[in-house]
Amino acid sequence: MKRRALLGWGLAAAAWGGGARAATLAQVRERGRLIVGLYEDMPPFNVKGKGIDVELGQALAEAIGVKFSPLPFNADENMADDLRNMVWKGHYLGYGPADVLMHVPVDRPLIEATPQARIFGPYYRERVMLARRVDELPVLDNLSQLGSRKVAVPGQTLAGWLMIGADGGAYREQLLTQWKDGCEAARALQRGEVAAAAGLASELEAVLAGDAAYRIEPLPSPRAPREGWAAGMAVKRDATGLAEALQEALNGLAQSGRVGEIFAKYKVVWRPA
Repeated sequence: MKRRALLGWGLAAAAWGGGARAATLAQVRERGRLIVGLYEDMPPFNVKGKGIDVELGQALAEAIGVKFSPLPFNADENMADDLRNMVWKGHYLGYGPADVLMHVPVDRPLIEATPQARIFGPYYRERVMLARRVDELPVLDNLSQLGSRKVAVPGQTLAGWLMIGADGGAYREQLLTQWKDGCEAARALQRGEVAAAAGLASELEAVLAGDAAYRIEPLPSPRAPREGWAAGMAVKRDATGLAEALQEALNGLAQSGRVGEIFAKYKVVWRPA
């Protein structure tokens, strides 16, 4: 990690009291603020302090009667590392854990493999999608209809791996894989550099939704998860009261329409999990 990044994390650690333990609901309310772990540079959920997870975190904090205190961080090698660093232990650089971590897969194997954390509160169902120019590809029932057209894909992502391996690697030569996420791939499509772009539904919609020139549909591949996956929250295992309060707050925000409004602000269709 670069020295500049280390300095930034050192300042963050100081601001949060470095190495603070995850709090109970009573401690959060006594402190008067909810420390919310947010993935850094994850459009459209958090980019430079703005995004869906940021606003949802703010709304959750307000709902339980405290202030919102964001703790952004860079993803580690895997989800188990992120849960250790941001939920139940804290990072070796001295920051964390947060009171609650956003955007955690609500996945049974992950839940069973992480007894130190309580994973709950699914608030969005994500899935891999493919966006295309309607004038160039009016119909795309299967990937073979791409022909030899170029496709933008974020290479080091699920969408990238699915496209690279699709139909025995039949499309590898026409994939442009340099994009870091689906938002960048969608912008390449907007610029006319490709005929289609693969990515997460939220990424593609954040860039292309509302423009009749493009269609965004599920990736037509049998290997793509048909139902997608749920994104939720995680707290430390013994923070039962905090989890219950956040779940109740989330339910209220969903019923009032606030969650849908937050997603719509970023042009993303809210798909309840």
